[in-house]
Amino acid sequence: MVSQITRGIKISVLTSFEGTYFKNYKIHFAFSYVITIENHSKDSVQLISRHWEIFDSLNEIEIVDGEGVIGKKPVIKPGELHTYSSGCLLSSPYGAMKGNFNMINFTTTRNFKVIVPTFRLCAPFALN
Repeated sequence: MVSQITRGIKISVLTSFEGTYFKNYKIHFAFSYVITIENHSKDSVQLISRHWEIFDSLNEIEIVDGEGVIGKKPVIKPGELHTYSSGCLLSSPYGAMKGNFNMINFTTTRNFKVIVPTFRLCAPFALN
């Protein structure tokens, strides 16, 4: 698990290899990840959007931007947390992801970015 705190918001990521399958005559490697967002600040915040950079050892970087996470824009009060699961497909057994969440602080009404630390996506058979 990797974790990082930005402006009182702690992001923790746990990953898992889910297996392989064929799609469009090509093998894909499926990974899942669970992200926990903990609010250690004194203000309520809301996650507005996300930005991902997905690194695949056999491809170029894929950029993904979108509103919320899994169709939600959670409000996280001080001392609370929000956890969600998602996943991605790679064309190789090894890669990584990093990114950020755009959030709004309800007390100051200011937007700010929370860093999602780089987390590795690696099939167990690809490790030495």
